[in-house]
Amino acid sequence: MSNFKIVLVETSHPGNIGAVARAMKNMALTELRLVSPKLFPHADATARASGADDVLRDAKVYDTLAAAIADCQVVLGTSARDRTISWPVLTARQCAERWVGAADANIALVFGRESSGLANHELDLCHFLLRIPCNPDYSSLNLAAAVQVVCYELFVASGQKHPSGIGDVGEEPLASSEQMEGFYQHLLQTMADIGFLQPGGSVSIMRRLRRLFNRAQLDTKELDILRGILRFSQNHNLK
Repeated sequence: MSNFKIVLVETSHPGNIGAVARAMKNMALTELRLVSPKLFPHADATARASGADDVLRDAKVYDTLAAAIADCQVVLGTSARDRTISWPVLTARQCAERWVGAADANIALVFGRESSGLANHELDLCHFLLRIPCNPDYSSLNLAAAVQVVCYELFVASGQKHPSGIGDVGEEPLASSEQMEGFYQHLLQTMADIGFLQPGGSVSIMRRLRRLFNRAQLDTKELDILRGILRFSQNHNLK
């Protein structure tokens, strides 16, 4: 996604620049362009970047928006406000679906000032108005949050994935049908041993329990744990 350029216009707080850099790196974007930032470089930007120092270090600073987008074939300007003159409008998702993979075009995603966004003369330089669908009664997004949403849509559309390494899912094979049937017989016997089942009531209860455990798709380790609990219950009931 190196053809996507995040462009910030006259950002007033350096912390927001750092937060944007962090949002970009989260979603594998690297090219940040700054148009006349009030304070940059700045310690607040570095602190808020939280490890995305490389994005800040490589950020390019320009005097004008025209200079920042000079090499771009497609320019999208973000705005939460309706304008008197209509621009072609795309959502962040539509933008991602349309241009992710278009490696032959440099695409600028332009974000305006925290307080007032982009001016009309700046939108004149844009081919499209970029919108993030949100609550119509409160549509003003924090700058870094807006960048995060757009970058997320690009990341998803690019097909990149971040497989989770948390937990032990998949380490044990799923229990076989034969193993599950053995468990259900054990469960039925245990419920009878502890006096839980009433005469004639086992069919409907077991049908519901089967549905419950079948939905869970138990692995062999989980099944061993459950059968251990059943054995303990049976032994304890016999004492």
